[in-house]
Amino acid sequence: MKKTKKIVKKNYYLFKMDTRFLNLFALVLFLICALIFCLIYGNNSIDILFFNLNAVIILYLPYLILHELLHSLGYVIHGADFKNITYGAHLEKGVLCCLCKQRISKRNILYSLLYPFFIIGIFTFILGVILNYPLLIILSSINISGCSGDLVMFYHLSKLNDFEFSEYNDPIAFGLYTKDDFSDLKMAGLKYIKKLPRLEKDDLRKVVISKTSIIILLIFYTLFTVTLFL
Repeated sequence: MKKTKKIVKKNYYLFKMDTRFLNLFALVLFLICALIFCLIYGNNSIDILFFNLNAVIILYLPYLILHELLHSLGYVIHGADFKNITYGAHLEKGVLCCLCKQRISKRNILYSLLYPFFIIGIFTFILGVILNYPLLIILSSINISGCSGDLVMFYHLSKLNDFEFSEYNDPIAFGLYTKDDFSDLKMAGLKYIKKLPRLEKDDLRKVVISKTSIIILLIFYTLFTVTLFL
């Protein structure tokens, strides 16, 4: 008698960022970079920081946008379809985001997570030190601290087997599509939400900016412009 092959149903296991943990980790990363900065420039560190402060504020947002563009570059290079990638600003949740809403492989997500960290973090930090360019060191430090979530995800996901990764309408959450049971996973910096047979991926506009984000940006750059001319 021929045996019938048992079909194992796959599900999405949803996880959400623990923002308090990630903010603390980001602070630790920034302090490490700040310590290196102080070791390099010594007693002149504060003066150099204030001398570059206006440029840092002006370039801060473009640098964050570049961070997300590098994530999308990683997604596409390693197999994702660009039409399934969206960008968003949700500053009330503390994030700019690049979301890949198709299922991608473990290899794809792991590479994509590290693109901003190495390209405009580690590499540009070292380049800034070699060229004695403090502004580049400061911007790289900010980016490295902003990679806290990427690094936490890389650490945990690299240890898991047999899953596909997908983001959806929540910018600080993601789904792992697998036949295994991930509901008991304990991952510092990430919170398990629930198991679902499918994910809602309704919003496929290329750029999504929340109204709160627009208000925050307007206030931020208005205050900066006023103080610049005082």
